[in-house]
Amino acid sequence: MATLPELIAEAGVVGAGGAGFPTHVKATSKVDYFLVNGAECEPLIHKDYELMLHHAEEIVKGSLLMKNQVGAATGLICIKSKNKAAIDAISAYLPGTGLAIFELGDFYPSGDEYEIVHSATGRLMPPGGIPLNVGCVVNNVESVLNVYRSSINKPVTEKFVCVTGAVKSPKSFWVPIGTTFGELIDFCGGVTVEKYGIYVGGVMMGKLTFDRTEVVTKTTGGLIILPEDHKLIQRKNQPEKNWHKIGKSACDQCSYCTEYCPRYLLGYDVQPHKVMRSLGFTGQDNSMWNLYADLCCSCGLCTLYACPEDLFPKEACDQSKRENKAAGIKMQQKKPVEVHPFKEGRRVPLKQLVKRLGLTEFESHTPFTSEKPVPKWVKIMLRQHVGDAALSSVKEGTSVKTGDKLAEPATGKMGSIIHASISGLVREVNPAYVIIEASGK
Repeated sequence: MATLPELIAEAGVVGAGGAGFPTHVKATSKVDYFLVNGAECEPLIHKDYELMLHHAEEIVKGSLLMKNQVGAATGLICIKSKNKAAIDAISAYLPGTGLAIFELGDFYPSGDEYEIVHSATGRLMPPGGIPLNVGCVVNNVESVLNVYRSSINKPVTEKFVCVTGAVKSPKSFWVPIGTTFGELIDFCGGVTVEKYGIYVGGVMMGKLTFDRTEVVTKTTGGLIILPEDHKLIQRKNQPEKNWHKIGKSACDQCSYCTEYCPRYLLGYDVQPHKVMRSLGFTGQDNSMWNLYADLCCSCGLCTLYACPEDLFPKEACDQSKRENKAAGIKMQQKKPVEVHPFKEGRRVPLKQLVKRLGLTEFESHTPFTSEKPVPKWVKIMLRQHVGDAALSSVKEGTSVKTGDKLAEPATGKMGSIIHASISGLVREVNPAYVIIEASGK
């Protein structure tokens, strides 16, 4: 009989919250705490809330499977206190499981792994470390749902998404992996503006695209549609060199970006204002300032909330981390990790963040619907996870059914198995993706 980690691997379960780390790897750990991340911090995105509301039993079953698998004495499902309906839905299935609810505040970013581990356990991860270093495993709520489904031999072929913003009918729903963004938008009644941009995953940590033909992967959390003239679109949609050129000339080193940084307030040596200095230096001086970016989680709070001059410290940190990695330089924090005494007072309430971002008019309920788009074809990417791309095992012209294996990692390589999300005919196979045309289309 297959073990749970083997079932999880065979089902292709990865971190559904955006990271895409193969879940079967986490399932081989032995820890004190198992934490389920239901924080959902990105403004306007409510898909995890709807998932907990409507799939509570599967989430609890998957959480219990993982808790027992990793040998955790304590299993906590972490949900914001404001989401009382989700807490009630999950709580109905907790008796007798040994699992409990841990309530989080409504601040950004309460779902960062460093933050959620400290909030729920009081433990501080080592600089550059992972939850495992302090006896914890953390999984997203959709990931544990998929763990349960893997235990009944149901592979990951669908993604739960939320589509909101400037659409006629915001909603949350399941969709076959490989469906285009355009079909998701059309499923929500289309847009309410003539020209628009699409934030994939969120305005804080997601990416901006204008391409309706891009497709859903295992890590796609949601789409936020905003008018093309919205300030967030205007700021994001410019060449990267502009961000750094403006920062080089305008940053006055006020240090607000650092003082509001969630990682800095936890005691990690992340100092975006010093990273901004790197924009004006080259060589060794540049490398020195770059080091203060290494532990940045790219939450975007410095750029989109803290900076009084609308500069781009998060983007400077992103650039610095790339340069450090290319140069083989890694930050070695010498001072002990100690929580800043003002941490609680500097937390940023989500409602306040939404207002600062100019998103209040787009905040809306995204109710779950059991209906789903029925695509005529899907484009299934072979790298939807941390690790190497999966290697295709099907040929053009082959008929496949939903759930059939399309690709898997090379022997000894970390990755995830990829399955067909619809039944149909394989029309194209290449190292990056597989296209399937739906049966009867």
